[in-house]
Amino acid sequence: MDLEGAVVALVAEAERANERRLLVLAGGRDRGLSAADTAIEVLDDPAATVVTTRERRGDRLHPDDAADLLGVTRDVVVVDAHEGFTANVLGRVVGAVDGGGLLVLVVPPLDGWPAHRDVADERFAVPPFGVEDVTGRFRRRLVETLREHPGVAIANVDRGRLKRSGLTDPRPARSRFPATAPVDAALPSAAYTACLTADQVEAVATLERLRKRGAAVVVEADRGRGKSAAAGLAAAGLAAEGRDVLVTAPTYRNAETVFDHAADLLSMLGAASHDEKGHVLSVDGGEGRVRYLDPDEAVGLPGAPDVVIVDEAATLSVDRLASFVESPDPPATAFVTTVHGYEGTGRGFEVRFRDRLSAGDREVSDVRLDDPIRYAAGDPVEVWAFRALLLDARPAVDGLLDGTTPADATYRALTPATLLDDEYLLREAFGLLVLAHYQTEPDDLARLLDAPNLVCRALTVDGHVAAVALLAREGGLPKSLRTEMYEGTRVRGNMLPDVLTSQLRDLRAGVPIGYRVLRIATHHAVRSRGFGSRLLDGIHDEFDDEVDWFGVGYGATPRLVRFWEQSGYRTVHCSTTRNAASGEHSAVMLRATTPVGRELRERHGRRFRRRMRDVLSDALRDIDPDVGRAVLGATEGGHDPDLTDHEWRVVAAAADGPGLYDAAPGAFRRLALAHLTAPVADLSAREERLLVRKSLQGHSWERVAADLDYASTRECMRTLGDAYRPLLDRYGTETAREEQRRYDGDG
Repeated sequence: MDLEGAVVALVAEAERANERRLLVLAGGRDRGLSAADTAIEVLDDPAATVVTTRERRGDRLHPDDAADLLGVTRDVVVVDAHEGFTANVLGRVVGAVDGGGLLVLVVPPLDGWPAHRDVADERFAVPPFGVEDVTGRFRRRLVETLREHPGVAIANVDRGRLKRSGLTDPRPARSRFPATAPVDAALPSAAYTACLTADQVEAVATLERLRKRGAAVVVEADRGRGKSAAAGLAAAGLAAEGRDVLVTAPTYRNAETVFDHAADLLSMLGAASHDEKGHVLSVDGGEGRVRYLDPDEAVGLPGAPDVVIVDEAATLSVDRLASFVESPDPPATAFVTTVHGYEGTGRGFEVRFRDRLSAGDREVSDVRLDDPIRYAAGDPVEVWAFRALLLDARPAVDGLLDGTTPADATYRALTPATLLDDEYLLREAFGLLVLAHYQTEPDDLARLLDAPNLVCRALTVDGHVAAVALLAREGGLPKSLRTEMYEGTRVRGNMLPDVLTSQLRDLRAGVPIGYRVLRIATHHAVRSRGFGSRLLDGIHDEFDDEVDWFGVGYGATPRLVRFWEQSGYRTVHCSTTRNAASGEHSAVMLRATTPVGRELRERHGRRFRRRMRDVLSDALRDIDPDVGRAVLGATEGGHDPDLTDHEWRVVAAAADGPGLYDAAPGAFRRLALAHLTAPVADLSAREERLLVRKSLQGHSWERVAADLDYASTRECMRTLGDAYRPLLDRYGTETAREEQRRYDGDG
């Protein structure tokens, strides 16, 4: 085999077309790594990065650190797939190869690779399953794509044979676009001459609209199109005009490209000073600046910024995104998001948030970047990666499901074998699962195909996926493992038993067996028609006799809590911290199917109701009152207020006479909890919010009146007294009624 000649030919063709090529070195690990070294030597590239678990000289990167290549470019990247290889590793490194470059995969013999096992497979070996139960279907599919796609060369290093040349005879690359500023450009011309494509010029021009307060701009692109660079150029131009530009993203690392390009442009304009520690770019001699805050801090718009730029917007929750545009006087806001790629999915952003953004009276502008920056459009390695990792998976076309109802749907088991045999079914199902979660990564595809603890079920209409759910088997753990969990050891793939055992101190919680609903999604063309409930009914019917419980943990909103409650799930926990990705408090709910499951649910339901009496005035003091109402209302069994005679007299006097709330706030709290956990009185939503805000969360009268839009604290106090009268009628003792009669003329 003339490996040297093959490598030279591959790279020469890649350089001519400004594309990339992929070289697969299949066989023994030592031979494969030696062949990869030969390729590096032939190309004379000392900067080549080798991703491997083995110690070696040169630029070596452990697979666990592959994310270090995000936002980095290399001419050659070698990935050792013999150990530590995952879909995430591949997703992280493939974008690092520049146009004219070479991606090298060192893999076991292709026919045997699907059966190959290493420590990376332990991620899917969820107790009680072992690594021997993990399948190799993801790798089987990966091998098929390598054998089919153009631009992929395959060499058998054990036999010294080149099985595929990988040559495609492409057209020469087009010359680079000469960027110029539009005639009517308001931002500095340097912001435009720094652009590398016409798409970037259009994006910067569209972002000029952020000069108008209240405007909104949505920038969408696949990875590697320069959307964050365009946002950085626009941010610098706006700051140079004296504007305060607040940038937020899941982490500062996600926003580094924005800041790098903003810093370069401001430096070119001679107007920047950089506080790297504080993540602030200040314009010398002016008021303009570009500053970073994480989403938790940015949501309150501290410092009243003129402009907000949200990078990787698809990874943030809808409510968090909406907070930037739904304030009384919102700043100009740009939402910059990846449509497909490792960082997140813009499709979820589109479906979840775009309608809400467009529903207001704001002026919304859209721009999309399609032209790659670092390699030519149609690059075969990108096309291969998109298919291999399903980065562009999407649901069925809307028109295929128009007018359908749950009665038209068929309940189906989507086994890994079924999905592997039907690429269209796999793409539609995975596309919907992507929409059901804010952060989807390539490993989720491998998990769907290989993890022994997962099952996938769907409703299909004429073969197209209308709704899909992914479930994980949990529990059924031996005593030794439950003890370790109780003492703080994390046990993979058993989220609900883990929460109930380690956080809520229940050593028996890992005994019953259940299915946790990881994700459930309905196609947006048929949403709110009962497909989700019909799918859950099918799942319950199929598995009721096999498990003790069904469970779910999710970012709680009133709508979602109602959905799960209507399907028979009951709240047993509400997290005291917000989820970093969704910005919401997570609710844990259980649906029991056996006496053992019912005892588990009832035990934790009782504890939850007692716990919430105190935690709402502590760690959950600022939870949305509608979320508090919802999670409490979705419990089962109610709560005994258990007031003393004296406390009943205080409550009755405050509701009907001269008594004071502050004389016995604990009594009011227990009575409010009794109503909210098992509503029996006809209170309005606003009155129940008042019970949460004042009686349970203990906020000041002034804050409660302001939060709930009461005209005055006096009106707020009077309304709280009115709200307690029907509760006294329902729960009050003879002592309470006797006190009431003092003030109604009958005493």
